[in-house]
Amino acid sequence: MYKHILVPIAPDHGADTARSLEAARLLADGDARITALTVADEIPGYVVQQLPKGLLENTRAEMLASLKADLGGVAGIKADVVTGHAGRTITDYADAHGTDCIVIASHRPGLQDYFLGSTAARVVRHAKCTVVVIR
Repeated sequence: MYKHILVPIAPDHGADTARSLEAARLLADGDARITALTVADEIPGYVVQQLPKGLLENTRAEMLASLKADLGGVAGIKADVVTGHAGRTITDYADAHGTDCIVIASHRPGLQDYFLGSTAARVVRHAKCTVVVIR
């Protein structure tokens, strides 16, 4: 069983969210921490300069509120939103927060990524902890 499980959730909170969280609960030790993480794409600096002041902070706060609402107030699950490239940011977050398992959903494959989605594939290749892929 795992002590700290990270569950990356796409910003659109796809249908796989509930399945990923259920898998995390099944893998969790009795006193385990589960963190639901959404990664917002980083906006280039030249675009940020043109945005109204406070827009990025408001958007991040709205994403966090949406993630918490999607979790339905389930006890024992922390919600967090960070900014960056999804695959790299997930593995960096896992390393920085002592995660020992990542439960990630993979979308239905297309020709360019037949076996796993690109984010899930990057996490599987680069994570230093156990990765469980939900299909």
